[in-house]
Amino acid sequence: MGVSIPGEVTTEGQPAGPVRSLGNAVGALFSPISERLRFLEVDTRMLGMVGALAVIWIAFNVVSGGTFLSARNLWNLSVQSASIAIMATGMVLVIVSRNIDLSVGSMLGFLGYTMAMIQAVWIPNALGLGFEQPYTWVVTLILGITLGALIGGLQGFVVAYGGVPSFIVTLGGLLVWRGLIFRYAQGQTIAPVDTTFQMLGGGIVGTRIGALGEWPSWGLGVVLCVAIVYAQITSRRRKRRYGFPVRPMWAEILVGAVSCGIVLGTVLVANSYPLPPNVAEQVAQERGIPLPAGGIPTGVAFPVVIMLIVTLVVTFLATRRRFGRYVYAIGGNPEAAALAGINVRRTIMLTFALMGSLAAISAAVQTARLNAAVTNLGVQNELDVISAAVIGGTSFSGGIGTVPGAILGAVVMQSLRSGMVLLLVDSPTQDIVVGIVLVVAVGLDTVVRRRSR
Repeated sequence: MGVSIPGEVTTEGQPAGPVRSLGNAVGALFSPISERLRFLEVDTRMLGMVGALAVIWIAFNVVSGGTFLSARNLWNLSVQSASIAIMATGMVLVIVSRNIDLSVGSMLGFLGYTMAMIQAVWIPNALGLGFEQPYTWVVTLILGITLGALIGGLQGFVVAYGGVPSFIVTLGGLLVWRGLIFRYAQGQTIAPVDTTFQMLGGGIVGTRIGALGEWPSWGLGVVLCVAIVYAQITSRRRKRRYGFPVRPMWAEILVGAVSCGIVLGTVLVANSYPLPPNVAEQVAQERGIPLPAGGIPTGVAFPVVIMLIVTLVVTFLATRRRFGRYVYAIGGNPEAAALAGINVRRTIMLTFALMGSLAAISAAVQTARLNAAVTNLGVQNELDVISAAVIGGTSFSGGIGTVPGAILGAVVMQSLRSGMVLLLVDSPTQDIVVGIVLVVAVGLDTVVRRRSR
């Protein structure tokens, strides 16, 4: 992704006189900083998003009287962000390929309703196998993801092989999948879902907790830190092997230390949120241990763990596999990609199939968290998902976008909504604010890319 250097001027629409001189002076001031960040391979847009997120968090924390940055709210924020972030990882690849998927919210609702029907109606009643079977949640998840991939692949087939614009195809899907929900059981709420399945949403059922707990969470943090260091080492070796420039060692250590600090800090916050007192007492009795004075830590929630797994898998596909390189090549120049021998149609169809499977995973998380499937499940989620991808740096012109950026964009979106909920802001006003943020983000992205040419 190109980075604009303040002070650059274009051949069109140049300011004149004092305004141009002021622009050149500001550019001369910040140009060395921008150049140094580029030399250190720091994504300035991502850095700016982190700064914006910090401002949002601090502002909401001050206005809410310290409630926003409490361990409880941050834990809930992580769970709320997980569902949107899971779908945003797939939306990045869809938009990078110069397409759009407006149906993900309705698809999520349809798939969530289907998975609820499987475990609450079809397996126990239609097949006569009863409730709470040990395999119910596994069968439900496999069938849901498979159906999601088929639905996404079908839409991708119409786009790629039928030549119908993705906007029209997925707009039709938005209406079709939402309408089919009412064909299941006249729009009735389907509940409850399987107890084990509920754990995918991060909830608590009796003494069963949808989170890792204290020490497994620290173990996850250590594993992620080891993975970060390993990725840095292998990337550095690979660059040297092919003669590419590498960061200074001090910068490499600094980036690794900051990344590991963020991971371990997240685990610390998750472990700072204790279980409810009544649940903690039951858990302590079940384990035969005295109840700790500070309570029993909840740990990292399962939805966050699922999001991390999805992020790693999609990032691996996007950066390390041929499929990901093909998607970015198609987004950069579809004609050149076809001339280079890339099967453009098949790649686009697979991209939509991946998006469908991720919508199914997100549907499982949301349905499990609600312990029910309702007709408004996933309403407006398509807007949040697209906003997360775009705010995270994905360009509608195609060819540019990162999975980590989309994750950060999802956190920004949910932080805005969470903060406004704490301040008792009504839903219409929340939509207004999110809409303004989206327009501003796209506008800034357009300006930056125009100046970087």
